[in-house]
Amino acid sequence: MSQATSTPAPGAVQVRTDREVHDDALHADRLLEGGWELIVGLEVHVELDTATKLFSASPNRFGDDPNTNIDPVTLGLPGALPVLNKHAVELAMRIGAALNCTIQACTFHRKNYFYPDMPKAYQISQYDQPLNVDGFLDLPNGVRIGVERAHLEEDTGKSTHVGGSGGRIHGSDYSLIDFNRAGVPLVEIVSRPDIRTSEEARQYVTELRAILVAVGASDAKMEEGSMRCDANVSVHKPGTPFGTRCEIKNVNSVRSLGRAIDYEARRQIAMIEAGETVRQETRHWDENDGRTHTLRTKEDADDYRYFLEPDLVPLEPSAQWIAEVREALPLLPGARRARLGELTAMAPDSEAIMVVVERGQDEYVEAVGHLGGDIGRAVVHVKEAFAEQGSEPAVPATDLALLTKLEVSGKLTATQAKTVLAELVANGGGDAEAIAAAKGFEAMDTSALEAMVDQAIAAQPDAWAKYCAGEGKAMGALVGAVMKASQGKADGKIVTALLEQKKG
Repeated sequence: MSQATSTPAPGAVQVRTDREVHDDALHADRLLEGGWELIVGLEVHVELDTATKLFSASPNRFGDDPNTNIDPVTLGLPGALPVLNKHAVELAMRIGAALNCTIQACTFHRKNYFYPDMPKAYQISQYDQPLNVDGFLDLPNGVRIGVERAHLEEDTGKSTHVGGSGGRIHGSDYSLIDFNRAGVPLVEIVSRPDIRTSEEARQYVTELRAILVAVGASDAKMEEGSMRCDANVSVHKPGTPFGTRCEIKNVNSVRSLGRAIDYEARRQIAMIEAGETVRQETRHWDENDGRTHTLRTKEDADDYRYFLEPDLVPLEPSAQWIAEVREALPLLPGARRARLGELTAMAPDSEAIMVVVERGQDEYVEAVGHLGGDIGRAVVHVKEAFAEQGSEPAVPATDLALLTKLEVSGKLTATQAKTVLAELVANGGGDAEAIAAAKGFEAMDTSALEAMVDQAIAAQPDAWAKYCAGEGKAMGALVGAVMKASQGKADGKIVTALLEQKKG
């Protein structure tokens, strides 16, 4: 997003924003070996979760028999006219609002190119006046990635190339075409070239997917093709112009995206350092050999011969409609992580909070806190033991709340709490206190525990000497000995405290 700049008056003090300071601090860690800088912009194509297609009443449904969800509009038959799907427009507006975009009046264009799965030999898309412009997405680590546009268009059909290798048309024996996907409503989300590492690219796609699911715009299943990603990759030395970019098409997993970007960066750097020239082209990522391969030299906008779609009028969402869409947005994943971070005093981008919010289990964890449970311990337990539980765990929040109370009060050790939790998960709930009693779990007498600590010290003088000298690893041996002697009933925190007292 371009912004106007001005020259400060003589003697004026320039105040840098917190974001500028943060981004500069990250810059040094984002360079590749040899001082090269990676420049990545992503184009993410997302199929919208509508009942019907963008311009016709045919079903928008994955997995049906080939060529059953078709009609004259889908096939581009003479005289067939498109009728815009209002729900698709609203879902596209939700995406724009969630990505902090300006939602504006827009037009549709014909993007002309020939490919067998394009029945009309053109795609109805948006060109110079897209629906959503000038937004941004913040990664969990605070890096902000600009969003240039998120425009509405129709999807193409699907080609299956039989024979040969790699599933590509080149070298195949024959091809099959399924037009069920043709005309499915699609939003293409184009980032600005703000991504500097493959890890940031993975985080961007992961966060974007979470947002799309949260607002109900798409199921965003990369394995089914409802979310696909193209990566524009180039390299340069900081302070010099950006290098020539190459586009990697249709990467279908977050892991593959990172691998493809890393490989392409290495390939371009090797070419430049060998005195060769990187040419602008479209490349294919081959998961089997871990390389990108040339598909075709890159087209520019002129090659598509864009012109206004004569069968559709401009789309002008009213201010009231836009406001209603923005107001109806749910709390997005970033805000949910921040809220849970405040409640637990944990970092919003900590693994436990990231996992719990990604699974949609944060409201359950908050319910545990409202019931008097320890919300910090609840986050940890849910992250570790509720992987298969979904957004509405079978274990009632009251049962987990009681377990965390027993744990933080010292009535159960962390090890004992895990054992009780496993039974709660297996049975879909239960009385944590009764389960603990049935297993013979009870708090150990401090004097008995202190005697066990003394025995561990006497039995392992070398470990004790190292611990007193400040070697942290030695503590593990001493605590482990006490846990063994107590048959797992000792509280590790109390044991550690006793060791510190005796050390002091």
